Amino acid sequence: MKLRRAIKDSRSELELFRRRALAGFALIVLALIGLVVRYATLQVSRYDEFAARSENNRVKPIAIPPARGLIFDRNGVLLADNVPAFRLEVVPEQVTDMKALLEQLGQVIPLSQDDLDAFHKLLKQSHRFESVPLKMRLTEDEIDRFAVNRWRFPGVDVVPYQNRRYPLGELFAHVIGYVARIDADDLDRLDPGSYKGTTHVGRIGVERSYEDMLHGTPGYELVEVNADGRTQRVLQTHPAIAGKNIYLSIDARIQKAAEQALAGQVGSAVAIDPRNGQVLAMVSVPSFDPNLFVDGISHIDYGTLNTAPDKPLLNRALRGVYPPGSTVKPFLALGGLELGLRTPSDSVLSTGTFCVPGTTFCRRDDRRGGFGTVNLRMAIMWSVNTYFYKLALDMGIDRYDDWMSRFGFGQPTGIDLNGESSGILPSREWKAKRYKTSWFPGETIIAGIGQGYWTVTPMQMAHALSILAGHGVPYAPRLVMATQTDVDAPKQPLPNPPSGPSVINNPADWQAVVDGMQMVVNDPRGTGYGLGKGFPYTIAGKSGTAEIYSRHTDAYNENTSLAYLASRHRAWFEMFAPAEEPRIAVVVSLENGAWGASSAGPIARKILDAWLATQSDAPPDTPLQPGSLSSPDVVSGAPAPPNAPASSASTPGAATDASQDTPQDEPANTSSQENPP
Repeated sequence: MKLRRAIKDSRSELELFRRRALAGFALIVLALIGLVVRYATLQVSRYDEFAARSENNRVKPIAIPPARGLIFDRNGVLLADNVPAFRLEVVPEQVTDMKALLEQLGQVIPLSQDDLDAFHKLLKQSHRFESVPLKMRLTEDEIDRFAVNRWRFPGVDVVPYQNRRYPLGELFAHVIGYVARIDADDLDRLDPGSYKGTTHVGRIGVERSYEDMLHGTPGYELVEVNADGRTQRVLQTHPAIAGKNIYLSIDARIQKAAEQALAGQVGSAVAIDPRNGQVLAMVSVPSFDPNLFVDGISHIDYGTLNTAPDKPLLNRALRGVYPPGSTVKPFLALGGLELGLRTPSDSVLSTGTFCVPGTTFCRRDDRRGGFGTVNLRMAIMWSVNTYFYKLALDMGIDRYDDWMSRFGFGQPTGIDLNGESSGILPSREWKAKRYKTSWFPGETIIAGIGQGYWTVTPMQMAHALSILAGHGVPYAPRLVMATQTDVDAPKQPLPNPPSGPSVINNPADWQAVVDGMQMVVNDPRGTGYGLGKGFPYTIAGKSGTAEIYSRHTDAYNENTSLAYLASRHRAWFEMFAPAEEPRIAVVVSLENGAWGASSAGPIARKILDAWLATQSDAPPDTPLQPGSLSSPDVVSGAPAPPNAPASSASTPGAATDASQDTPQDEPANTSSQENPP
C-alpha cells in the first residue's frame, strides 16, 4: 500500500507564528507597562514612605534616659548618687532561640536564677523590638569575656547606664527609700513617653514621693546601624534633661547621732524645728541597706529582711502605731487651761485611787498612796494620773477629741512622704463606727492618760510636740527644703507656711505647761531629773511608758527587773529646747523600754547634744538651776512625796516613769503607773 505524504502549509504556519508573536509582544508590552507603573508607584507616589523605611533600616532612634536628680542633706552631704555602670541587654526580635541563647550566654557570663527570673518578667512586659536588661552591673572581667564572644550572640550588647547608689546605706534608708526596676504595676501608672529608656523608678521614701522632680525628661539620639543592628555612628543627639537635685532638711550629723543612740534598740526618733516644720532627723531602727533593692534584691536577702522578727523594713517613725501614754498629759493640761476648766493654781488631791463619781469604776494613781495635793505644774512634773483622770472627765470626750485634734492627733501630719499612718484619736464617733457601741465615762479617764484606744506614730507625736513648742503655731512636717536644677545652680527653697493660726489664745497658759515640763527635767523631784544636766539651754520634757499587756488586778507589780519591764513596756520621751524659744523638738519611742525617762530619755538628750554641736552661732542662754521652779508650785499644807527610786539603768539622779496601757482594740482595765512602786 502506498503512503500519502502531508503537504506543508507554509501560509498557515506563518499566520500562526504572527499571531503568537503578536500575543507575546502584547504580553511584553503589558509587562513593561506594569513595570513602569510599579516603578512610578514606588519611586514617585510612595517615595517618601519607602525612603523613610529604608532610612529606618539604616538609622535607629535610641532613647537617652535622663540622669536622676541627686539627694543631699541640708549641708550638702551626698545621700543618693548616680555611678556609671554597664548592663547586658537583649533585643528579642533579633534572637531566634532565646532558650539556647541564654544557655550559651550563661557559659560566658554567669547568670543567676534571680537574673533570669527578672529578665523573663521584663520580657513579657516589653515589645520584641525593645532592649530588655538581662544582667546589671557587669564587672570588667565579664565585659571583657563578652567582648571576645560578642559575634556569637546577635541581639545582645553591653550598654552603659547610671546606677543609683546610697553612700550612707542604712542611715537614711527609711527617709530616702530606694529605686527599683520598673514592673508591670509601674507601667500602668507611668507615662511611657516620659520613661522611654528608663529602667528604674522610685519605690518608697523621698525617691517615690518626689519621683516627678527627680526623674527628669528623656532625650534621644539617631544612630546609623549595619545589617546586624550594630551602631556605626551617631547622626543626631537631643540630650536628656536631668532631674532636679533635692536638699533635705535633715542634718546627717544629727541623724547619725540618733541612730547611734538607738543602737541595739527597736524604735524610732524624730526631731523637728518648731519654727518652720523642717525635720532635722528621722530614724527607724533596725534599718536595711537600700542598695540591695536597686538592681533587684535576691530572694534570699528579701526573705531574710521580710521574715526578721524586728521588721527592719517597717518605717516605725511613719507607720509604727503605739499608745502614747503620759506624753499626752501636757496637751491635756493646756486644753484644761485654754477651755477655762482649770487655772495653774487649781489643785487636786491624789490619794492613790480615782473612781468615776457614782460608779465603782476605779483606777489607781501613779504611786501607791498617791501624791497628796498637786496643781498643774506638779501634776506634769510627777505625772500624776489623778489630776488628768479628773481633767479628762470634766472636759468630756467630745471636747477632749476636738482639742487633741488641733495638734494633729488621729490624722496624717501632712509630711511630704507617702504611706503615713493616721493612728487613732479616741472619740464617740470612732467607737460607734468601730465597735457599734456607746462611749463610757471610764474610757474617757483612760484616754486622759494616753491609753485605751489611743495610738499615735512617732511622727505624729513629734508634730504635736513641735506645735506645742512653737507656741501653738502649726507647720506640716517637711523633709525637702530646697531643689536645684544643676549642681552649680542656686538652690530654690520650697515654702512651708503655717497650716493655720496658733491653737493657743493665752500665752500664760503655754508658759504654765512649759514650766511643768521644765520641772520634769530640772527639778530634783521630776520624773526625768538629770536629763538637763550640762546642757547650756533649758530643756522642757515629758516621759511616758505604756504597758503592752492589760492589767487584771490593782496590785502593784513587784518585779522590777529591767528585762521584765522592757518586755512589757513601750517607752517614750519628748523634749524641746531652748524652753523659752524652742528651736528643736525631739521624740523618742522604744518598743521595748523599761521606763520612759531612763530608757528613752538619754537617747533624746544625745540627739539634743548632737543638735547643739551644729549650732556654733547660737546665742548664749542661761541654764535653769535645779529646783528654781519648785517654789511657785508648793501648795499650802500639801505633803511633799519622797522621790521615786530610780531604775539602775537611769541617768544619775533621774527618777523613772511608767504608764500602763493595753492592746489597741481593748480599753485599759487598769490605772497608769508613772513612777515605779
